[in-house]
Amino acid sequence: MGGKLLSIGECMVELSQAGEGLLRKGFAGDTFNTAWYVRACLSKDWSVDYLTAVGDDPMSSDMLGMMEKAGIGTSLIRRIPGKTPGLYLITLKDGERTFSYWRDSAAARKLADDAEHLRSAIETADIIYFSGITLGILAPEAVETLLSELRRAKAAGKTVAFDPNLRPRLWVSRDIMLKTIEDGARAATIVLPSFDDEATYFGDATVADTIARYHGLGVTDVVVKNGAEGATFSLSGVTGHAPAVTTGKVVDTTSAGDSFNAGFLSKYLSGATPHEAAAYGAAVAATVIGHHGALISPELLPG
Repeated sequence: MGGKLLSIGECMVELSQAGEGLLRKGFAGDTFNTAWYVRACLSKDWSVDYLTAVGDDPMSSDMLGMMEKAGIGTSLIRRIPGKTPGLYLITLKDGERTFSYWRDSAAARKLADDAEHLRSAIETADIIYFSGITLGILAPEAVETLLSELRRAKAAGKTVAFDPNLRPRLWVSRDIMLKTIEDGARAATIVLPSFDDEATYFGDATVADTIARYHGLGVTDVVVKNGAEGATFSLSGVTGHAPAVTTGKVVDTTSAGDSFNAGFLSKYLSGATPHEAAAYGAAVAATVIGHHGALISPELLPG
């Protein structure tokens, strides 16, 4: 049985080093990366759509064309005259990546400004996916608009999946970030946090602490990613652990968590057991970090 997954957030223009002073253009962003890998991993009886806002410039048109070529629906994406996408530049030094961002006036910051459009888009979906970055780029009133619609979807029985993806640079203060992330979790049915973030910003001493805290916020299902230590899940009363998968040299950890989420969700939505879904998420992430870039060819992913 299929359905429709709707991912909400920001896709950005990615510029990476191409040698001899040249830059290579791509497109990526946390919730878009997950949509990309979900589309690659889910059966064709599922549709995958992306909800954001873009401009009316040629770069926005290129972005939409890339999404459509990947099989990701773009009909729910609003185009805002005079706006452009956000952009980030990847710089490599001694194998380490650093990022410079230009996103303050990006069109995606207005993705929740049209409440009626947002509600109708969410109503079309069976599962809705968003992240802490989605919340972090929005104005406070737009955050409340989005969370209100997600709470409504949750109450209606839809699956709402949330990756906290804590990024302090997006927030006015740490306290506002933590409160808003908790509000996001309360609107979700499944939360997919990374333990490093939860330990750093919420002070969790153990993975079990993270799971208990999210359950305490009313989240039914929690899957905690913990890098080389694997993933621990608590899903509808079933608890367990899936070890990380080692496939060779780590080339680029960009999109590791995003691709894990996609692998996990694609299997879980298809009826796999919690352990099978978590193990597949680990296998997808291990494959992705063995290649350069946030998005790798679907042909490289595990079957």
